Amino acid sequence: MEWYHVGGGLLALLMIFISLGLPLPFALAAASLPFLWLIQDFSTSLISTELKIWGVWVDYILLAVPLFVFLGELIARSTIGPNLYRFMHQGVPLRGSAAYGSIGACAGFGAVCGSSMVGSLTIGGVALPEMLKLGYGKRLSAGVLAAGGTLSVLIPPSLILLFYGIVVDVSIGDLFIAGILPGLALTTMFVIVVVIWGIASPDSIPKVDKALRMPLFEILAAVLPVLVIGLVITVSIYAGIATPTEAAAIAAFLTFVIAVTIGGLRWEGLKGALMATMRTMGYLGLLLSAGTLFGFVLTYHRVPQQFTEAFLMLELAPYMVLAMVIAFYLIVGMFLEPVSITFITLPTLFPLIDSVGYDLIWFGIIYTITMEIAVLTPPVGLNLYVIQGLAPKEVDLKDVILGALPFIAALAVLIGLLLAFPQIALYLPGLAS
Repeated sequence: MEWYHVGGGLLALLMIFISLGLPLPFALAAASLPFLWLIQDFSTSLISTELKIWGVWVDYILLAVPLFVFLGELIARSTIGPNLYRFMHQGVPLRGSAAYGSIGACAGFGAVCGSSMVGSLTIGGVALPEMLKLGYGKRLSAGVLAAGGTLSVLIPPSLILLFYGIVVDVSIGDLFIAGILPGLALTTMFVIVVVIWGIASPDSIPKVDKALRMPLFEILAAVLPVLVIGLVITVSIYAGIATPTEAAAIAAFLTFVIAVTIGGLRWEGLKGALMATMRTMGYLGLLLSAGTLFGFVLTYHRVPQQFTEAFLMLELAPYMVLAMVIAFYLIVGMFLEPVSITFITLPTLFPLIDSVGYDLIWFGIIYTITMEIAVLTPPVGLNLYVIQGLAPKEVDLKDVILGALPFIAALAVLIGLLLAFPQIALYLPGLAS
């Protein structure tokens, strides 16, 4: 059977199973099995499937995933995240400080947690009611918090960068380093969006934020935990002291200690964090296993290699290839969530990007930004629904979508800057190597 028959058949079966309502991990596995049976008998295919699944669950690098998820859940269920927002908002006597504080808190949260949805949920749960009470516009309030959560995906540690590194087989440490400057640039651009929004629509930002200022002790309690956890992760990885997995373990333990001692975490919160981590990993584990099986079938039938060769025969300029791949991800991102996109499409498309000469670390940052746009674009923009669900009576989905549009534009501008100036992503990894 020709490679394009296999590739087309896998895609067709996958779409059929998804349209029938089958959860994505089972849809991936079900689409893979018929083509696995073409090369193996039934009993052998069972053993191959078991080995692929087992290989995912015992992968040392993947141990970082549940650890970072658990770390984020601990912060979400303690006072660390809310205190960080209160400091960013109340500690800065500036008009619009709640909006700027939301961006700053999301950026700070991104430095210790790699999940966009958890970031939006944690900071948004505190900030959205506060901003609405202070008189901020619904669209600005919802948009800044939906977009702010995406900073957790770009500022290291990032689960999407972690998954990208696993699939593409590049250094996760280099990917994390590469995300620092683009993450800071994006934070700055989000602040600029709020400034412009305030000028264009003055009624969206109240004249004065009537909030009590925090005493020094509370400021230290808000800032130090995030600062310490972030430094442990970044310094241990970038100084070569620990691998990403070891850094995740140390940071998760440190977060637990801080959350219990000064973050107000109690047994119910700890139990909730453990249960949420297990639920998340139950889905992610199945998705990783099924994605590995799907990738094995693709690779065995040489679909990525043959697809790359066929595409190169068109003799398109490298920038045209890159533009088509970015456009593809922007479209697919409207219908699938980022983790699924990573395991379904990357095994086929990253060899194409590599073959036309682009740096895979740099492309990893471009890819991650397209996934940030994905969580902000309907009909399957996860962050949109998270924020709307926090205040369903005050804010409707239309408000969240319209509020997110200027921030999506900022993400698009960042992609343009990275295309024009690749060193924004490659400068720090170059220094570290």
